[in-house]
Amino acid sequence: MKRTEKNDMPNGHLHELFVDELKDALSAEKQLLTALKKMQQEATNEELKGAFADHHEQTQEHIHRLKQVFDHLGLAPRAKTCKAMQGLLEEAEEISFNFDGDPIKDAALIAAAQKVEHYEMATYGTLVTYANMMGHKQSEDLLQQTLDEEKETDRLLTDIAVNKANSVSAF
Repeated sequence: MKRTEKNDMPNGHLHELFVDELKDALSAEKQLLTALKKMQQEATNEELKGAFADHHEQTQEHIHRLKQVFDHLGLAPRAKTCKAMQGLLEEAEEISFNFDGDPIKDAALIAAAQKVEHYEMATYGTLVTYANMMGHKQSEDLLQQTLDEEKETDRLLTDIAVNKANSVSAF
């Protein structure tokens, strides 16, 4: 059952904010899709390249899930420009440029990618909470799945950083 009117759900006062955040998340994921290809090309460590490639595929699934959430709400999936993601990706590009050819480049790329992951974790955590509070169980489950994947990607990036990119023995 689709409940999209404020009066049809518990905590309906959050509905417009929830939809606005969904639009922002859709934009963020679409922006990230393009950036991950660039980050994969810039990385020198094969494990990091693979992590960026895997996350690119995962990001496509995140976009699909967001579209499903819009569908559950009876809304067309429309993005609004996520300025936060724009800024994070501009910083990632700057880092890549500043450390071009430098052995610390992979560490810098991981730092930039983890900033993105932390932003996404905050976004999806908020969306999961709103979905829960409004009784959108299917949407909550989809968003929780994405949140769990974002957390796992962050753990993987930390592992690559600690055991490969940030290690003196990696060079």
